[in-house]
Amino acid sequence: MARPREFDEAAVLDAAVHCFWSRGYEATSVRDLIESTGLTGASIYNAFGDKRAFYRRALAHYVQESIADRIRRCEGMAPRAAIDAFFAEILKRSLSDKDHKGCMLVNAALEVAPQDTEFKEDVAGVLNQLQSFFLGCVAAGQADGTITTALTADELARHLLGVLMGVRVLARVRPEKEVLEGVINGAFALLDGGVDRAA
Repeated sequence: MARPREFDEAAVLDAAVHCFWSRGYEATSVRDLIESTGLTGASIYNAFGDKRAFYRRALAHYVQESIADRIRRCEGMAPRAAIDAFFAEILKRSLSDKDHKGCMLVNAALEVAPQDTEFKEDVAGVLNQLQSFFLGCVAAGQADGTITTALTADELARHLLGVLMGVRVLARVRPEKEVLEGVINGAFALLDGGVDRAA
């Protein structure tokens, strides 16, 4: 009979997320993870596998606790308000990130996914979830008249995904309120019909 784990898995994953997120995958050593989580190397390996497997679990934990949770909270709102709330939270997180860590998912997309097929699929899957969330909001907003129909719902959803990725990358190197707000407000102007497609 397997012995029950003698640690709080969620707390360990939180610590691993912070460690990987602040240092990046390549620069994080197993020793860093031991110091951050309080586990021994053997305990980490037995519970989570090698560093790559541990990073994959930590990234999935980050996605559930941050991105998926935000989507769930916004899905219950009116469509245009949901988009506003989603980006308001992104702006707040970006501006309050004193270490300029950015988004762990975006960081993984840039650092790990290009060389690792499984991580590429993991990241792409989350980006698809984000695009689907935006698509649902836009389609519903177009139906109730709160979002322009000058562009298709698919076009606007893809644009919002690109804006989100851009804001999170900018937040790492230019975390200035006016810069990030300018990008987001431009996207909102497009949703509100402020840009003529013919132009």
